[in-house]
Amino acid sequence: MALRALALLRAYDKIALVKPRIVFMGTPKFALPTLEKLCDAYPVVGVVTQPDRPAGRGRRYVAPPVKQLAEAEGIPVFQPERLRAIEAIEHVRAWMPDLIVVAAFGQILPAAVLELAHRGALNIHSSLLPRWRGATPVQAALLAGDTVTGVTVMQMDEGLDTGPILAQREIEILENETAGELEERLAQLGAELLLDTLPAYLHGEIQPRPQPQEGVTLTRRLRKESGALDWQQSALALERQIRAFSPEPGAFTLWGEERLKILKAQALPKTAPVAQSAPGTVFRWESMPAVVTGNGALVLLQLQMAGKRPMSGDAFLRGKNAVLGSRLTAPTAG
Repeated sequence: MALRALALLRAYDKIALVKPRIVFMGTPKFALPTLEKLCDAYPVVGVVTQPDRPAGRGRRYVAPPVKQLAEAEGIPVFQPERLRAIEAIEHVRAWMPDLIVVAAFGQILPAAVLELAHRGALNIHSSLLPRWRGATPVQAALLAGDTVTGVTVMQMDEGLDTGPILAQREIEILENETAGELEERLAQLGAELLLDTLPAYLHGEIQPRPQPQEGVTLTRRLRKESGALDWQQSALALERQIRAFSPEPGAFTLWGEERLKILKAQALPKTAPVAQSAPGTVFRWESMPAVVTGNGALVLLQLQMAGKRPMSGDAFLRGKNAVLGSRLTAPTAG
């Protein structure tokens, strides 16, 4: 009887090498390419995602993108407020996962969850670890002026993006690329890297390597108020801030009492003539509005007034010519 049980276990292990039962954990759009590719190649037996949240002006509850895709694929969905809760852990255990795959889930996995799958848990992180651990690596890379970034497939441990690395892939950050645009490219890159890595990982052909101690940097969560533009900063720093905060949570300034969201902007070349005015002063640059900063000037390429649709800088200037000569301010400035 013991020999038969051992034979069955070995047979199961062989099947699991080729077609492991995968539980996927993810929430936003970034996770969609990975879930799509996993569904094409492996049995995804369950999806864990964040609960539906209120969104938009009506504050109606909206399902996260991963839930919408999972339901379309006919995959069971679980949405715990806290994955650490005993009942949540037991729910995932009932799916009997061989492997857990995580992409931008939004909660730290406790040891009790990491231990549910005998082949562990793998995470797709949108940076070249150990640089930019944490929740906002794409935004952090843009704010820092990085010229390259990438994705990392790592084994998860209880730390914050501290687990050993299985594979990495690097890409250049494009000029004027926003966080939303860069995140789309990294989402595809991460999905491809995971699917390229999984066969060798499942067969024990990859030796995970510890993250180096040098070069560790951490990110911080972006709050809406962090998007306020301080015109005392340099034009280059402000351009990076606008790119990093696009599309969410958005960079903004005040024109009098009116809130202006700045969607796209570009620092003028250092050789360009800049109005000799206080930082925040608006002047005309060709057909576009430009703003004096603490160092240089920033051309506003796309803006959005509260409750209005986005518009180009020249269209805004045609309709709001009175902005010329006025000073834009941060909400904390008088």
